[in-house]
Formats: sequence, C-alpha cells, structure tokens
Amino acid sequence: MESKHLRIVFMGTPDFAVGILDALVQNQYNVVSVITVADKPAGRGKQIMSSPVKLYAMSHQIPVLQPTNLKNENFLAELQALQPDLQIVVAFRMLPQSVWNMPKYGTFNLHASLLPAYRGAAPINWAIINGDKVSGVTTFFIDEKIDTGAMILQKQVTIEENENAGSLHDKLMEIGKHLVIKTVDLIGTENVKTTLQPEVAPSNAPKLFKENCKINWQSDIIDIHNFIRGLSPYPAAWTTFENEEVIGEIKIFKAHYIFEEHSYNQYSIVCSKNEIKIALPEGFIIIDELQLPARKKMDTKSLLNGFKFSTTARVL
Repeated sequence: MESKHLRIVFMGTPDFAVGILDALVQNQYNVVSVITVADKPAGRGKQIMSSPVKLYAMSHQIPVLQPTNLKNENFLAELQALQPDLQIVVAFRMLPQSVWNMPKYGTFNLHASLLPAYRGAAPINWAIINGDKVSGVTTFFIDEKIDTGAMILQKQVTIEENENAGSLHDKLMEIGKHLVIKTVDLIGTENVKTTLQPEVAPSNAPKLFKENCKINWQSDIIDIHNFIRGLSPYPAAWTTFENEEVIGEIKIFKAHYIFEEHSYNQYSIVCSKNEIKIALPEGFIIIDELQLPARKKMDTKSLLNGFKFSTTARVL
C-alpha cells in the first residue's frame, strides 16, 4: 500500500510527541485519529489541562480519543471502527495486546534512546545523568514487554559536553521526525526489515519523581554536574539548604564546576557579589541559574540583587 494511504492512529502525550505528529501531518500522511491521556488538573490552580498532543490534534481537526482504560470494550470498539492500518506510539504508555496487535501492519514506537539502552520513561534525562557521550532514537515494533520489540531503524547523535536534557530533547525530536517518516514508508511499501534487540542487560530509564531528582552532594563533582544538566529544564535538580537556621529548597537549572583546592567547609554555600558556589572536596559547583520557592527562575546575579545567604549557609 502507498504509505500516505495508510490509515494511521497516533498515540502520544507530551511535546516530544507533538513534533513527530506534526511531521506526519505536514508531510500529508493520513492520521485518522489521535489517542492521548485524559484531561487532568495541573498547576497551582489545579485547572483542567489537555495534553500537548490533544491541543495539536484539535487545532488540526484530527479526532481525539482519551481512554482511561485501554482494555475497555467501548474504547476497543471505537478503535476498531477507525480501521487503522498502522499505529504509531511516541511517549504514551504501555499498550495491551488487544490494542497493539489490532492494525494490519502492527504498531511501532519511537523511543528516545539507542535500544536496548535506556528502556523506560525518561531515556533522555538518564543518558545525560550517566555522562553518556552519545544518544539517539529507535523505531521498533511493540510487543508484550516494555521497549523490547524488534528494532526497525536507529539514528545516533552526539551528546555535547554541556548539553542539557532540553537541548537533547529537541535534537532527538528532530531526527525522530525523519526516522518515523522513513519507518512509515518502509512499512507501507512492505520493505521493512527488523533486528532483534541484543540479549544484554539493558540500562533502564525509570520515571522521574521529586525523590530521585534531589542532588546527592556526596557524589563526584562531575556526576553532580551531569545530574543537574540531565534534569534541566524539567523536572529540575533540587537541594535543601540551611540559611540562618531556616531550611529551604533550591531548584538548580544550570551550573558548571571547577577543580580547586580550598579551605571552606564541605557543602558550604560560598557567595560573592555575582556568584554562588557550593564547596565540595574536589572544588566547587558554581550555580548559574536557579529558583527559590515562590520566586521565578533567574540567573545568579539577579537573585543576589535581592537575596542574601549567610556566611554559614550550606546545602544539605
């Protein structure tokens, strides 16, 4: 079948998925419906919010389904009625076999790693946190497990020395667009070939929660730097700090480091007019961009214009 005649159902939720969906729409592929998460309260005001994928689909008059249970008979009937030839999944959730096995040409996923590395919910973040030098994207046919199916295509990119999760996200989304289009064309012309994932112990990319985004100041200085950039701009690395017996939290979005001998107490917050440094055994983490509770994200110089740390302040 001509690839642009395939009846495609697209499944996804965040901005990363929007970039891929937009590539399909702009290249005039036949996206007959979008499936995304249900609307839910978000933000301080707990206003009901739609996913970025839903907002995009609505703006392009693409029908949207928002099932809360992917095994629900009514949802499965609606999906069957769409007569999908192919389903594409980008940053959605695990599908039951009744869903992924429905289309004639199956269901493939775009995953933001070089599988089998970083199976799971947050591959972009963990690649940087772990100090990797390369990343990439993979298309693969979905099976009954998470991110284990037969691979179709892969594309590698370099992770730059000071790259953060936001910039790597954008790079992977851009190459992911081309990889998805190429994958659809191979499937539509029935020229697709697959490769089984190697039988190796894979690295995992577990979901990020506040608890696993806290900085461990006892880590190596380079590991701390990688941790900060791997969580920037979202969800952001954070730490507790003590300032004149007041305990607070700081989100750190950007930092750099220097190796330097010094006589400061470990984990002290060392400030000058324009600089905030955290004293570590090997040197300093120098904070460039941060956010205090109930304040906007700002650069260090701007923060220090209206906020002062005591000489005994420290991170915890």
